[in-house]
Parts: sequence; structure tokens; C-alpha cells
Amino acid sequence: MWTADSLNFGAFLAPFHPLDADPALQLRRDLDLMEHLDHLGFEEAWMGEHHSTGAEIVPAPDQFIAAAAERTSRIRFGTGVVSLPYHHPLITADRITQLDLQTRGRVILGTGPGKIPLDARMMGIDPAEQRRMQGEALDAILPLLRGEVVNMETDWFTLRDARAQLPTYDPAGIEVVAASTISPNGSVLAGRNGLSLLSLAASSPSGFAALGRNWEVYEKVAAEHGHVADRTRWRLVNPMFLAETQEDAERAVRRRIQAMASYANRQAGRYPEWAQTRQGVIDHWRHDSLGEFGQAVIGTPDQAIAQIERLIEQTGGFGTLLILHVDMANWEDTKRSYELFASEVVPHFRGRNRNRQASLQYAEDHREQLIGSLAGAITKAHTDYYGEQPTRTGA
Repeated sequence: MWTADSLNFGAFLAPFHPLDADPALQLRRDLDLMEHLDHLGFEEAWMGEHHSTGAEIVPAPDQFIAAAAERTSRIRFGTGVVSLPYHHPLITADRITQLDLQTRGRVILGTGPGKIPLDARMMGIDPAEQRRMQGEALDAILPLLRGEVVNMETDWFTLRDARAQLPTYDPAGIEVVAASTISPNGSVLAGRNGLSLLSLAASSPSGFAALGRNWEVYEKVAAEHGHVADRTRWRLVNPMFLAETQEDAERAVRRRIQAMASYANRQAGRYPEWAQTRQGVIDHWRHDSLGEFGQAVIGTPDQAIAQIERLIEQTGGFGTLLILHVDMANWEDTKRSYELFASEVVPHFRGRNRNRQASLQYAEDHREQLIGSLAGAITKAHTDYYGEQPTRTGA
């Protein structure tokens, strides 16, 4: 039976960066963040693949993960996600098995159809075909990762007696994940192939409403294909930035938060009134959504706890909460946000302080007996040392 004690936590990076800073430094800071997350005990970190529109600056998540793995010791890394229609399936399988060996089994293969229309246009790919292509790629990649020989031909790739010559680090294989937003496409793919599920738009109003429906589709399709839908392999993404107070959180993100709104709005040619001020962006992101990124927690650990509990109630339980990371604060405030999450939010769900709280509660409930015993022990010790001495009443 699922319990909140089993929740894992991590970060999901597209990565989103403002367009007015040096991308070389931005990439170095993302690597620094991987070390910080590893130090704090987060279980996972995910890095996306994008090729256009300026803000999401990693075209090769496997290269980033290879560098991050050398700086860390225990955190697992997910490709968030590899856009399968952009790559020949054999190349995808070969690159991920190499990365799996280099990281000694710390890699998760996150897959998707590709999100940004300009990426597809530059490669001559019809966006209407991307979900079909994703499914065809998975039909080839999964047996390749199992060490099978694959012969397959489609209108965009051919495999002839193809095999991945490298094994996976774990004989059980690499965890493969299908991304889902609002439509059931990701749930169908995950269920049909026995994959894990990644809900990218979990906190957007429409994505939140679709969580239960998409899980039902996942369970149904998985059962039809002989797979078991496991809630511990379901990941939800939610943007969060924490500080000691809500005012401190707003102050930390205020300088650069408009860059995020600009990225979301300019692609659609929207210039809403709320995006004209920093506070307007903060308020809109809290109560509505920036594009598909969902409602953000920009506030305190208590507010983060409340949002996660809301997601648990909506879903019936899931495996991992991934914080959508956005580069919108200075480094010290960014580190502090993750420190607060690790020190105050994670223990709440893991129950790590139950025994400590119970110990103090017992002391409070039995204070008269315990304090009485202590007073008696002090009196006895005094008597044992000094003996019964007459009281001196004068010089």
C-alpha cells in the first residue's frame, strides 16, 4: 500500500535561463546545482533536450549528465526528456547505455515526442507526426536495450540486424520513462511498454485535473499488456522556490522572473497586462500558470508541504516530486531554497522526526512524574554527599 513515507524528491531542469547572461556561466551553475542537490540528499535530477527559442540551452542532456555524474556520488540523473523523433533509435540506445555504464547505473531514460515547434521545423519534422514517431522509436529502443537484435523499417529510420553492443550496468536494465502532459498519449505509451510515467504539467489547472484520468488510462493499458502500474514509478513536476517568508521568496525572484514570462508569452505572441510588472508575474504564476509550467509555489516550506499534500490527494499517491527549476534568483538564494526543502519539507513526508516528536510529547505528558523524580534525585545526591547537617542559624 502506498504511503507518503515512500516519496522521493528531485529537480527537473529544462533548463530555463534568462537571455541576458552568459550561457557558459549558466551551464556551470547548473552543474554546481547538481553537486548541491547530491549533498542535500535529493534522489534525482533531470535535464531536458531543446534546440531553439533561447531559454532552454541544453541540446545534449547526456553530455550534461556525464559531466554532472563526475561531480556527484549518489544522485540519479534522468534525461528530461530525449526527444525520440530527433534521433535514430540505435544512436539513442548506444548513447544511453554508454552513459549508464559511465554513471554505474545512475541514469534514467526519459523519453518524449519533442515539445518546441521550432525544433521540429528546423529538422523538417511534421509536429503532427511526432507522437507516432515517438512510439515507433520506443518499439526499436526497448528491445535494443534488452540486448535483442532488431530489424525494423519506417518512413524515417531503418534497422538491419541492429544491436546495442554495450550492456546495461544493471542486468535488470535501465528505467525508461514516458512523458505526459495533459493528453493520454504518454500514459498509453507507458502502459503499453511497461514504462514509468512522468507528468510534466501536474500543477497547471488542466494538467492537475487530468492526473487521475491519465493514471486510470495508464493502469488500464498496462494491465492489458501484462504490466503492473506502480505508483512509486510515477513522477510529478511542480515549480517551487522557497525562503523563510513569502516576502523573502518574492524578493529573491523579483529581478529575473519576468524573463520566464517573456519566454512563455513571446512564443505565442501574447503580451498580457499581468506580465508587465514583476509582481504581476509572481501573482499570475501562483494562481494560474505560465504556459504549461503550472502553478508555482513562491513562498515557504509550509506552502510547499500544502501543495504536495494537494497533489497526493488528487492522485492517490505518486513516487517522486520533481521541483521545476527556473534560473530566477541569485546563487545563494537558490541554494537556500533547496536547503529549506531538504531540511523542512522532506522530513515532513518521510516521517523522520516522528520519534523525536513522540519523545518530547512523552516528556510533556509525564512531566510531573519526571520532574518529581529529578527533584528527588537531586535531593538524594545532596544528602548522600553532605549528609544530614544541622542548620546554621548564626555566627
